[in-house]
Amino acid sequence: MKLQLVTLTGTKLDADVYEVILPTAEGEIGVFPDHEPLITLATPGVIQVRTQKSDPDDRMDIYAIGGGVIKIDADGIRVLVDEADHSSEITEAEAQKALERAQAMKAEAKDQVELEKASALVDRHAVRLKVADLKRRRRH
Repeated sequence: MKLQLVTLTGTKLDADVYEVILPTAEGEIGVFPDHEPLITLATPGVIQVRTQKSDPDDRMDIYAIGGGVIKIDADGIRVLVDEADHSSEITEAEAQKALERAQAMKAEAKDQVELEKASALVDRHAVRLKVADLKRRRRH
């Protein structure tokens, strides 16, 4: 089945895959070939991609995403998000520092607008840190 991961800056991934695990408002869903058609919201979280049926879990590609939209149909899966970062683009130490800065911004927010912006940053960096942790654990 075809997976397209599309961000505001362009297509991040366009490939044939065997399995995709996606974060949705109802929880994570696994998508395999011949999945029922579905349109749903993507929540900030981790996308895991298994290219071949025989690929072990530690060979799955991992992406950190913000919210967006997921469309599954006979043509495949299309995930539309503002941004997506592959695990190779994320450094655990940098993600940890960014999360700490975002948490400090949230604690110091003076109004609802600042609080919402800081909360979104906390969510983003928490997901990036989770992806960095998964990458580290899969290497060992």
